[in-house]
Amino acid sequence: MRSLRTCIAPSLVLVVTSLAAWITLAGAADGPIRGQWGEWQTRNMVSPATRLPDRADPTSNLYVRWVAELGTETHATPVVAGPYVLVGTNNGRPRDERLRGDCGVLMCFEVGTGKLVWQLVVPKVGGSPYNDWPNTGLCSAPTVEGDRVYVVTNRNELACLDLRGMADGNDGPFLDEGRHMVREEAAPVAPSRTDADIVWLLDMVKECGIHRHDAAHGSPVVDGSVLYVNTSNGVDDNHMMTPALDAPNLIAVDKRTGNLVARDRLRIGERIIHSTWSSPSVGTVGGKRLVFFGGGDGVCYGFEALRDGAAANAVAALKEVWRFDCDPDAPKQDIFRWQENRKEGPSNITAMPVFHRGLVFAVAGGDLWHGKPQSWLKCINPGGTGDITRSGQAWSYPFAGYGTSTPAIMDGLAYVASSTGTVHCVDIATGKPVWTHETDQEIWSSPLVADGKVFLTTRNGGLVILAAGRERRPLSAVRLGGAISASPAACDGTLFIVGMRSLYAFGPGTEPRNPGVR
Repeated sequence: MRSLRTCIAPSLVLVVTSLAAWITLAGAADGPIRGQWGEWQTRNMVSPATRLPDRADPTSNLYVRWVAELGTETHATPVVAGPYVLVGTNNGRPRDERLRGDCGVLMCFEVGTGKLVWQLVVPKVGGSPYNDWPNTGLCSAPTVEGDRVYVVTNRNELACLDLRGMADGNDGPFLDEGRHMVREEAAPVAPSRTDADIVWLLDMVKECGIHRHDAAHGSPVVDGSVLYVNTSNGVDDNHMMTPALDAPNLIAVDKRTGNLVARDRLRIGERIIHSTWSSPSVGTVGGKRLVFFGGGDGVCYGFEALRDGAAANAVAALKEVWRFDCDPDAPKQDIFRWQENRKEGPSNITAMPVFHRGLVFAVAGGDLWHGKPQSWLKCINPGGTGDITRSGQAWSYPFAGYGTSTPAIMDGLAYVASSTGTVHCVDIATGKPVWTHETDQEIWSSPLVADGKVFLTTRNGGLVILAAGRERRPLSAVRLGGAISASPAACDGTLFIVGMRSLYAFGPGTEPRNPGVR
């Protein structure tokens, strides 16, 4: 299990969903391509995709459009962006013989064929394995807007990439891709048409002073000219302290330049039992733009969003509007006394907070590797100020197991999965259970709701499809082989599922085909 521990944080949240039909890059140059973590900005795990299969099976080639070869260990969820689908993996099966060895890789494929278009190769950090866990690869799912890809690399860099890769030249201002894609002791290589084009880089270790732990994970959310992203600041190798107490947990970056413009001043390091792996969301409450952030201390925060176009000479402090403690009875002091305590202890938040119709839905609970197997789905009224732990709680839904799943909310129902393999359907008006479904398998990922169906993946390599709605109705279940950490994605009649070694594209209505990419 140790070789996978770094990615669960990414993967438990690895819940990206693709949300729109294909659009040309020219038409999307100034707007979002809605193949993101859930809905654009809200992070709700739903998709408007239709004509999706209610069953699929690679063994019999049922509804298999294509299968693309990945590395040997993959934990990131795929993102569809126009004619491309992007997914992070490792370099266990190198596509470029010049770039061998353990690296994180972001691969970009053609949606229609599974053909590799380009790849970003990022060598491991080196030093302690806890800096960048071996073979884990690139665990973060990118966010795409127009022709720009924003992704957190395995080296804790926030990178802006050209969606077209090097095929249209090296855009700059970053021009040193040949050095970036090789280890420090190696000679630079000449970038090719199948390499990524880096526009700018922000090194969060150097610029923010964070402490790396296990794996970097964060999916930026875009709001106007600003990117918000969590920093993955975490504990030391012994899991008994957080070295970078003053480092930020949430930062704001100018998407045009990569300059750091604002950061939180929470100083929650003493209360982080593992790391800050929850990606933020954005919404409007009472006419005010807020950024919602799940802290590694089990507290959900609301920050005032920056004014669009704002640029500062000095790094500003993000203004905290409210905080909501998802586990107010948990210990807040000397929390490392509870390390490895499976009965009691502090909570954290690793799934993304979802903003839906004026409410925030957050999943919190004990840490998957070290904590108590107890979690909650919290419904928060975000209209207050200060400590809203009591005044802001609309309802609380407790469930057994670890809360690694970002909720999917559709038609008055919230779907959330427990690490125990139980799928919970909850009425969002009351917080009462409507039904539960047992998969009998461990789940790290999040459900995707689309086309009247609930799609789930399990750690034993399973794809489970249920009917969405108030009646529990299983549709199908199949083993794809290997383990699955990532969540499903869907776009334009195609369901994308990522296994450890393969990216599957499933879709009815067409003759099964495989372009020989596996």
